[in-house]
Amino acid sequence: MFNIERWQEIFEAISKNRLRTFLTGVSVASGIFILVILLGAGKGLQNGIEKQFERDAAGIVEVWSGTTTKEYKGLNPGRQIQFRNSDYNQSVQKFEDKLDLRASTNNYWGQAFSYGKESGSYQFRGVNPDYGGIENLTIVQGRYVNAKDIENNTKVAVIGMKLKNDLLKDKYAIGEEILINKISFKVVGVFTDPGGEREETRAYLPLTTVQKTFGGGDKISNLFFTLKKTADYDEALAQSEKFTQDLKNLLKSKNMVAPEDDSGVGVYNSVKDAKQFYDLNLYIRLFFWWVGICTIIAGVVGVSNIMLIIVKERTKEIGIRKALGASPFSIISMILHESIFITTIAGFIGLLASLLLLEFVGPMVQSEFFRNPEVDFSVALTTLILLVFAGAMAGFFPAYRAAKIKPIVALRDE
Repeated sequence: MFNIERWQEIFEAISKNRLRTFLTGVSVASGIFILVILLGAGKGLQNGIEKQFERDAAGIVEVWSGTTTKEYKGLNPGRQIQFRNSDYNQSVQKFEDKLDLRASTNNYWGQAFSYGKESGSYQFRGVNPDYGGIENLTIVQGRYVNAKDIENNTKVAVIGMKLKNDLLKDKYAIGEEILINKISFKVVGVFTDPGGEREETRAYLPLTTVQKTFGGGDKISNLFFTLKKTADYDEALAQSEKFTQDLKNLLKSKNMVAPEDDSGVGVYNSVKDAKQFYDLNLYIRLFFWWVGICTIIAGVVGVSNIMLIIVKERTKEIGIRKALGASPFSIISMILHESIFITTIAGFIGLLASLLLLEFVGPMVQSEFFRNPEVDFSVALTTLILLVFAGAMAGFFPAYRAAKIKPIVALRDE
């Protein structure tokens, strides 16, 4: 515990060594400032890269039907497999605990769209509500297809920005009626897609509405699933490969496809292509932590060197204290208190400055591969605590050296 006299001693020592104290503070504050800024920049790069690879890194498994190439249970090869709602429902029911998002679609290409005098040929898809998350769409007006639309077979459409600009021009789209194959649909949302204009020429409609309105019955074109995320790539890959194989076995069995016939049921597993995402994130974290640790080490060395100089300058004072009966512990404690005090105050200043910079300047720095630089406050605070501890250790060795000085030697020092 510090008493008043000890605090007075510390402030007196600091005031006598203003230049040394200033240099020590700058060393510590700049160390923590640079480390937190680096961690924030690393997080900004991770966010940007994650946005670029978000669809693959989400662990998307896409399934489509094909044509069989092998005879199976008396059925000839060359059969066209057609997925139905029951394929999707059974898949969801069996793998519910492994899934994050799930959706099925019914796809129509080259369909007639019109609004007033404007018209064109575009694609539309009947979808489930989760499909927007799977495609990583951004709703810029209105909303996406929801559960009530599916339940009530609502005639609503969510259209891409390119389609909206082609048909509705500058008009506000929400609530307007567009014709799809001469059937009226109300626009309830407008989206943008990271894939660009090609994907923004689509319209998304409730799956049940498409099946009933356009004579699709219970047919579906594709199944989409995303698995629950894991931080480790190898674990994510093993999990997705097992899920993919189990899903193929289920759909092949249900649709009478030979187990070794991969043409009847096609599956794409995006996690296999996402290793670059996991590797980049790992390398970014390791690089910035390495640079940050080197910065901290440089700061600690600076503190140690400055404390050595301070101890050298106070050798006679230390000799007088020892001659008057000061114990080695009290000498070490005196110097350590100064080191910890300076390190803590300077560390807080550096921490506060870096957090304020990230808070106010970070959101202004946005690019394709750099988004929302930030740092977790608990991580920053833990780093500060480690820095203070390192500063204490840096002050210990000069303090221990001072405690070993004999009074007669110290008093002779010039």
